[in-house]
Parts: sequence; structure tokens; C-alpha cells
Amino acid sequence: MESLDLLANNVANASTGGYKADREFYSLYAAPEAADDDSPSTMPVIEKQWTDFSQGVVQQTGNSLDVALSGKGFFAVQSARGTLYTRNGNFRLAPDGKLVTADGYPVRGTGGASLTLNASRPIEIAGDGTVTQDGTVIGQLEIADFTSAGALSKQGNNYFRVSDPALQPSPAAGAAVQQGSLEASNSGTAESAVRLVGILRQFEMLQKAMTLGGDMSKQAIEQVARVGS
Repeated sequence: MESLDLLANNVANASTGGYKADREFYSLYAAPEAADDDSPSTMPVIEKQWTDFSQGVVQQTGNSLDVALSGKGFFAVQSARGTLYTRNGNFRLAPDGKLVTADGYPVRGTGGASLTLNASRPIEIAGDGTVTQDGTVIGQLEIADFTSAGALSKQGNNYFRVSDPALQPSPAAGAAVQQGSLEASNSGTAESAVRLVGILRQFEMLQKAMTLGGDMSKQAIEQVARVGS
């Protein structure tokens, strides 16, 4: 059921720009009462889930406010509860001209400043994230990276928060910004469909095993009662 929940969320976000799929890590559970047995009863359990940060396919949109990242790194945005990080560069302009995400979070420039633009003028975003209008530099997108992606925890489906206060972001080395493009979700629908079939088959096998175990227990109780009488 845990695997199915993770997979269902991945399928639901297969068309969400910059979405990073959740995967599960399995281990074996051994029944405590069988610890002294030479062949203890074991079963697979999900020990933890992890996020797959692999690069999604970059697709052209032609929208000047759409930006995609190639390589490592995250766009930094400002929420009411602090800085969040995302790979979804589907940006837009707020009524006051600030560059914001689809959820209304201001996009951070280097140094934490917001970027205010003129909606009536062409916008150019260079490969290093520098934003210009009419030849004037407005600012530069803050693109952060982390030494350990495991210290990031999901905030909703498309944002990440730093779960370890000791971990500080650093500029993303080698990251390239592509204007007029978006990074697609790395949760492939074909792969998810195959995994869904596998999980359903596993579910059916476990259900049959439970039914057989129940029938065997029922027969043993009936036979014991018959001998006792």
C-alpha cells in the first residue's frame, strides 16, 4: 500500500514541470518470535522513501518567463516560512512586476533580493541566470546547490526545504539556465505503468498467501477440536 501511494503520487505529477519522483527503499523484517529459528520468518518492508533528483527532459515552450536548469541546482524562492527550492521554472509576473512562481512565491535573485520587471518590455535571461531588459541588468537568478541532497525534504509536490539547519546552500557550479524551456517531470508514465502492474500482482500474491494461511489455521483448529472430542 505504501508503494502504491508513492507510485500514485508520481503518476499524478507526471506532467508537473520539474517534479522529482519518490522511490522506496526496501529491507527485510524478521519476526521477533522467530529470532532463534534457523530459518526465521521474513517479509519485505519499506524502510524509507527517497527522492530521485535525476535530470528530467528539457522541453521548449517559447515563453520568455519559462526557464529550465541543466545540471545540478535549484531555483531559490521566498515563502512566508523561509527559503524554498524548486526545479520548476514556470515563472510569471505579479501585478507589481515581481517575478514569482505559479504559486505566487517571489523568485530570489542573488543576495536574496526579488526581481522586479516591466511586463511590457522584452525579458532576456542568460545562461548564468542574469536577467536584463533593454540592455540593463535587473539582477541574477539565485541558483543554489547542496553537498547532500538527502538533507532536502519535500514541501508539497514541487518545492524542497532544508531539513538540516547546518547545511548551507552554495552556488550551483556548472548549472546552465535555458530561457523559453521547462524541465519535465522525471516520473515516466511508461515506467510507472509497468511498476503499477508489478505492485498489483505482488498485492494479489500476498492476499492469496494470507487467505491460504487463514484456511490452514482454520483446518488445524477444526482437527484439534475433532481429536479432543
